[in-house]
Amino acid sequence: MDINFPLILVILTFVSGIIWALDRQFLAKTRQEGEPRPAWVEYSGSFFPILLLVLILRSFLFEPFQIPSASMVPTLKVGDFILVNKYTYGLRLPVIRNKVVDIGEPQRGDVMVFFPPHDKRYFIKRVVGLPGDEIRVVNNQLYINGEEIDQKPLQVFGEDPRYLQAEESLGEGGHIMRKRRVASRLGQNILVRVPEGHYFMMGDNRDNSSDSRVWGPVPEENIVGKAVLTWMHWDSVFSLPSFKGVGTIR
Repeated sequence: MDINFPLILVILTFVSGIIWALDRQFLAKTRQEGEPRPAWVEYSGSFFPILLLVLILRSFLFEPFQIPSASMVPTLKVGDFILVNKYTYGLRLPVIRNKVVDIGEPQRGDVMVFFPPHDKRYFIKRVVGLPGDEIRVVNNQLYINGEEIDQKPLQVFGEDPRYLQAEESLGEGGHIMRKRRVASRLGQNILVRVPEGHYFMMGDNRDNSSDSRVWGPVPEENIVGKAVLTWMHWDSVFSLPSFKGVGTIR
């Protein structure tokens, strides 16, 4: 069962804040001079400012995530820890995710965290199609609005010979993607018109990614934020964390 951490954090912050406020306004006046506060009041008063700070940071500024799958290889690997900018695409209320301040919109080529239409879990993919775009994939070659997107092949030592890595020119900057030399079902023949208010998402590991080619474009209200930084890699509790891959996400 997936834990709804944002909801738990909101509830804990709200409850501890109510107890803290009641203690300052009413409970403190009913205690005898020198009488200690009950432990549950003491703990609530101590934890409330910490919980409030975490709630603000996590909901409106930055949120950490760990990469759970290989769908974004070679850009992001399983075990990477990343930071997601929560305000790039506008400020949203925690839990209900309604946008309250409109700051910006996703751009083609962004790496974005979101909820897919079919799932309540976080997903991370690259923004390939904007509202109104025509997306076509033929034999793992991407076309946007009829224009072929340049994919410059790269020589990668040790790469599985069934695969090819290439620098793809998408948006303002290029990024590295991975595809099979012989396209799988996902890359054979796809044609989609992105509806208004939606975004077409694809993993950089094109033949090993469940994305908009499988479950459709992502509605704007399902956006969580923009992935901006890799700050650590940790395979498991049996290995030491690594900071070799620290840097901005392209």
